[in-house]
Amino acid sequence: MSARLHPAPDRGFPPAFVGQCLDEALAAGGRPPVFAIAGAQGSGKSTLAEQLVRAGTQRGFDVVALSLDDFYLPRRERRRLAREVHPLLATRGPPGTHDLALACATLDALRRGDARLPRFDKLTDTRRPPSRWRHVQARPDLIVFEGWLLGLAPQSVAQLENPINALEREQDADGGWRRWCNTRLADYAPLWRRFDRLLYLQAPSFAVVPDWRAQQERALAADRSLPGMSRAGIERFVQHYERLTRHGMKTLPGIADRVVRLDDAHRVAPVSARNPADVRKRRS
Repeated sequence: MSARLHPAPDRGFPPAFVGQCLDEALAAGGRPPVFAIAGAQGSGKSTLAEQLVRAGTQRGFDVVALSLDDFYLPRRERRRLAREVHPLLATRGPPGTHDLALACATLDALRRGDARLPRFDKLTDTRRPPSRWRHVQARPDLIVFEGWLLGLAPQSVAQLENPINALEREQDADGGWRRWCNTRLADYAPLWRRFDRLLYLQAPSFAVVPDWRAQQERALAADRSLPGMSRAGIERFVQHYERLTRHGMKTLPGIADRVVRLDDAHRVAPVSARNPADVRKRRS
């Protein structure tokens, strides 16, 4: 049976769909469960996470949302990597630019019921001081964790051989940056293993990602009353993530517990959830 298309995520996912995701997340088995949401830039990850928090609160549940973005390495540390490893590592987001120890420790502390939640300030490009982190003093009923590369495994050596865009051809001709990031991606496995369920928001192709990122940029600029990136800047920016976004489009549908297809207009059509036992076998 084909699924009915729903409104675009920029207006919010349909309440029935959000409720279904909430039911699945709460039943995932963790104490509390960690419900992970993966997808390309602009696919609606943070929108869905926010809606799950609101829907859970309305039902009387305590739902805490985290983003992989909040675990970016501070600007000073990324500049060190740019000097010592590769200049492209000054840009936050690719594998190796996150504080994985902090991410794992935060999830573990949340599950114990006493945690401080880091927050990354993208305007200043660094993490907020711990004194401004939210203190969670009771174990929540559900933890929602969203991020663009969640669940990804490293590529093969052969897949890394050829550059896939202008950024890689011009600034990573010898492949050093992409090989380093690919090696670091293996370090994320302990974080992935903390997820009880993974939902993947699947874009129709990478071609729509710059448009979706431009929509985000316009919204951010309006919220901040500051000029956003130019279209050329956005096109260049998303090339930092293109390789692994395409890799996710090919591999995550076979790994995720639920896949949600998005069309070019950003409407979504849920696909039936997989058997969790079968998914766990593929992840191992």
